[in-house]
Amino acid sequence: MGAIENKKIMQHIFSELSKGNSQPFVEAMADEFSWTITGTTRWSRRYDSKRAVIDELFGALRAKLAPPIVVEAYRYIADEDYVVVEARGRNTTRNGVPYNNTYCYVFRLGDGKLREMTEYLDTELVTAALGDPVTSSAADAHKR
Repeated sequence: MGAIENKKIMQHIFSELSKGNSQPFVEAMADEFSWTITGTTRWSRRYDSKRAVIDELFGALRAKLAPPIVVEAYRYIADEDYVVVEARGRNTTRNGVPYNNTYCYVFRLGDGKLREMTEYLDTELVTAALGDPVTSSAADAHKR
């Protein structure tokens, strides 16, 4: 697939994310999908599989953010297997704190699937609004 097709895939995904629907995003992830969050926060790391993204990252985000989780894209730049998406989040934490981050996502696609993603964001806002990530396994251990 070329740049035009890859850009259309990302436009569809973000059209749905702007409505709080992450299903097309999840369905487009290859099993070996990796997501890197840049910076030095406790959220900053690489998630090395679709399962890790869903269980560890999405689980922690769902624990911190009130639904729906909304991300609105406003610019797409496509070149071969890469699509860069600039976006803004429109969210609130479960404690009522606004979390409206600005993002630059760099996606690599292959055969119509998301293969990897690097996320650039306001890390100070992540720390101030979200604090430490709480994964389902950490939450379960805390209950014991």
